[in-house]
Amino acid sequence: MSGTLLRLACTAALAAQAALAPLPAAAAPEPRRSVAQLLTDLQQAYRQAEQATETYNATTGKLAAQRAEVKRLDGELAHARLALHGSRADAGRLARAQYQNSSGFSAYVRLLLARDPQQALDEGHVIGRVATERAATLDRLSGAEKRADTLARAARKALDTQLTLAGRQKEQRDDVTGRLSEVERLLASLTPEQHSEVSRLEQEGVQAAQRRLTESGALGEDRPASAEGGRAVGYALDQIGKPYRWGAQGPASFDCSGLTSRAWARAGTPIPRTSQEQWARLPHVPLDSLRPGDLVIYFPEATHVALYLGEGKVVQAPRTGEKVRISPLAANPVLGAVRPDAAPRRL
Repeated sequence: MSGTLLRLACTAALAAQAALAPLPAAAAPEPRRSVAQLLTDLQQAYRQAEQATETYNATTGKLAAQRAEVKRLDGELAHARLALHGSRADAGRLARAQYQNSSGFSAYVRLLLARDPQQALDEGHVIGRVATERAATLDRLSGAEKRADTLARAARKALDTQLTLAGRQKEQRDDVTGRLSEVERLLASLTPEQHSEVSRLEQEGVQAAQRRLTESGALGEDRPASAEGGRAVGYALDQIGKPYRWGAQGPASFDCSGLTSRAWARAGTPIPRTSQEQWARLPHVPLDSLRPGDLVIYFPEATHVALYLGEGKVVQAPRTGEKVRISPLAANPVLGAVRPDAAPRRL
């Protein structure tokens, strides 16, 4: 059989085998998720994104404080080096003067050989004062050297910490953007009908949670706001309609704790930047004692916060893609509440 015929026969045989081989099973279609499952997935994605945002915010605050510390230490180190330079100059003058005035006789021998012992004694007192001044100069030099060395080590350590925080901040920023990409992917996968159903189901859940909260008696009668709380509420209400943006503290956009921390700062009472720090460091108050201006903290990890308005409502920067708005207090699972202008909480 010629080479050409042999190749044709092999090709035909392979084709026959392929035709007789069983076809691979078609991939099973992905099961259609229910609207409730879609809502659960979205809420989880939003929650993870906000938790990553608050972690990023905390590191950003630490990094800003560390940069200020590095700047302070650099300033102190510059002054210490100037002082050290001056002390070294004084020590140099001292060394030159000592060399020029040196003699081979001790003060005791000079006293014995002096024609006027009283004058020699007087000169001895002067020499004693000079010696004291020389000792003080050397002490200043030694102290300046130690201080400059200590500050140099502290400045290096502070700069290393700053660089570590900057690296951590970048990693956390990437984590936030990754979480938000997951939210965008989930939203893009929804049909218009699914999107409407998810929104409807979410609103029904919020309304049911608000009814349970009201009927349980957990919310007491409204109390008047303090002067500071009233100012914080006023500022927050003025921000309604501005977009949520992670990491933002205004004035053009806010994230949840950016809104509450800026509102209370404008009221004259600075508070911690993140919702976790607000929950950990501010005085806790029961829900039945809420007054306007108090902060309502959400989720077990304290990853969301809103500002209480009264009548069971809060003003909040909800999440990415939305705007600052008024919501029912039970818009998210409530962890508790804190009062920024109460007596300091003992930690």
